[in-house]
Amino acid sequence: QVQLVESGGGLVQAGGSLRLSCAASGRSFSGYAMDWFRLGPGKEREFVAAISKSSGSRYYADSVKGRFTISRDNAKNTVYLQMNSLKPEDTAVYSCAAHRGLLSSSPLGVEYWGKGTLVTVSS
Repeated sequence: QVQLVESGGGLVQAGGSLRLSCAASGRSFSGYAMDWFRLGPGKEREFVAAISKSSGSRYYADSVKGRFTISRDNAKNTVYLQMNSLKPEDTAVYSCAAHRGLLSSSPLGVEYWGKGTLVTVSS
């Protein structure tokens, strides 16, 4: 089992920045690729970003490319999402997820989910 706990969400004005963290406990964190997904009001769950086990590969949704950066620290069992130039449409509950295998935007391969942290971007 892997337990994932997100933090760092909050209220920010458009154009601002936030850094989300996801702390993992349980089985080997470094054995999993890590993802961020989000669920906005009235929207379906959306892939945001993914990072491979060793940080060698990263993958972003077009909607966040150039504004968000995913990173991880395997020594701290933590994955991060740095969000810059935030827009009101980025408002959502952001959840981290763990999966094994190739990076993908699909949630089908996710083995573990966190409960999420709310990000609200005001205009």
